[in-house]
Amino acid sequence: MELCACSIWSDERPARGFAGLIDWQLGGRMSGLLKSGFVRGDRGESLLVPGKPHVPFEKILVVGLGPRRAFNPGAFRDAIAHLGRTLERLRVRRAVVELPGRPGDAIDAEQAITLTLDALGSSADHDVWWLVDTPAAQRRIEQRAADERRRARAL
Repeated sequence: MELCACSIWSDERPARGFAGLIDWQLGGRMSGLLKSGFVRGDRGESLLVPGKPHVPFEKILVVGLGPRRAFNPGAFRDAIAHLGRTLERLRVRRAVVELPGRPGDAIDAEQAITLTLDALGSSADHDVWWLVDTPAAQRRIEQRAADERRRARAL
């Protein structure tokens, strides 16, 4: 796989969720960048780091979300749009993605996929995203996406 995408908070250390797992597999490289101030996790910030040989991805995209307490549906929309634009600029059509704010349930799984489909669903620039989430959340996301596809076909 070419790329994986995860997100980090500006006020949460160490990174959790997929970002924390990737950081662990990179031997703390992302933690070092956070500690040095090279990246802070500010809203709208992004960082592209090489993945291989430590992880099965060529590139790792880290998107900053800002402070956790300020995260809301608007911040999610901004983050997912930023993620989508960044993947388009990188010409990445297939990616493993953890939806922003999903670690720790800062946003509900169904709301996250609904906002994602609203923001990016009609774009031809994104072929496939494999979503990283808990098995229960993945089932809810799959059901919500299927409902949305049926709704779109009916229009």
